[in-house]
Amino acid sequence: MRNFVSGRMSLIPPSGIRKFFDIIATMKDVISLGVGEPDFVTPDNIRQAAIDSIASGMTRYTSNSGIMELREELAAHLNRLYHVKYDPAHEILITVGASEALESVCLATLETGDEVLIPEPSFVAYAPAVIFAGATPVYIPTTVAEQFQPTVAALEAAITPRTKAIMLGYPNNPTGAVLTRERMVEIAALVEKYDLLVYSDEIYDRLVYGVEHVCFASLPGMRDRAVTLGGFSKAYAMTGWRIGYICANPDIMEASTRIHQYAIMSAPTAGQVAAITALKHGEESVQTMVAEYNRRRLFIVKAFNEIGLPCFEPKGAFYAFPSIAPLLATGLTEDEVCEKLLLEEKVAVVPGSSFGSSGAGHIRACYAASLPKIEEAMIRIERFVHKYAGVQLVASH
Repeated sequence: MRNFVSGRMSLIPPSGIRKFFDIIATMKDVISLGVGEPDFVTPDNIRQAAIDSIASGMTRYTSNSGIMELREELAAHLNRLYHVKYDPAHEILITVGASEALESVCLATLETGDEVLIPEPSFVAYAPAVIFAGATPVYIPTTVAEQFQPTVAALEAAITPRTKAIMLGYPNNPTGAVLTRERMVEIAALVEKYDLLVYSDEIYDRLVYGVEHVCFASLPGMRDRAVTLGGFSKAYAMTGWRIGYICANPDIMEASTRIHQYAIMSAPTAGQVAAITALKHGEESVQTMVAEYNRRRLFIVKAFNEIGLPCFEPKGAFYAFPSIAPLLATGLTEDEVCEKLLLEEKVAVVPGSSFGSSGAGHIRACYAASLPKIEEAMIRIERFVHKYAGVQLVASH
């Protein structure tokens, strides 16, 4: 019998994260710093809005583009925060999470043979979305010395006649890096020079600490060259609701809506109603959660540095990305470090190389767990580090 699996699937390796989650499923008492999901429950008023909508019989499809009130509230929200204006009727599409938004817009805008520049480390779904659309991902390395921001020189060196777009995911998963306004302006000039499109994944836009988040579309001349991708999962603790969005010029939006229409029809109705309440009445909850994430952020970064795993200070999202060089110096591989840490100390983290070759030599630790769990996890990690790398740490001092 012939092989019925598409050849393009050979271009997409299994997730480097999955095997660790499979191990976790067989264990008890694991402290997981692996999954990028808030430990908070969706705020009461947001949940209640969805419950009320179901009780009142709001169980039918919505418009393909989403409930108009939600699109109107989202347009007002983005204008209020970032001074970028979108027409709710023609420039906003409500999707099944930001992941569907990414898939839809890539399918709608990319041709076979196009190239998309992807700074890495990056979210694991970016390259597959590009490949599913028949295009080619081109990886742009970033370094801790540059605060994990892509340099214009590195981006420009990778541009060819086939380059169509740049994928920007900031605040960044897995590093927690935030692009500065100055760097974004430099990238915008490059986009203009080479007539490119930008996919700007801003799912973590509200989770920044002491710095400004700049919506790429708000930069001069970038509104119609940028596709803004976002959602409600992270800021409002609504991961299971699967509500995201695309904001773009009418041509891109019309094409994206056709993809969405045939693949999805419409995002879940109750989730859309919940998202309306999130935008109208969720700000206090957002600020409370951000303040708590910041407490955890400060603790975990300090703890990693104190136990001898140098850690870049993340300014956004909810991830720390420490170097594990002292452990690798013992001869352990990155996967072995993560697997032994899980099996011996019951702490789950993710290998940095799961997010691209620029992530090699690091681990991703998500601080969306409660502070007591993070504190206990760091005690266990310190014990692990001294067990395997104690000699190296002493020698380095």
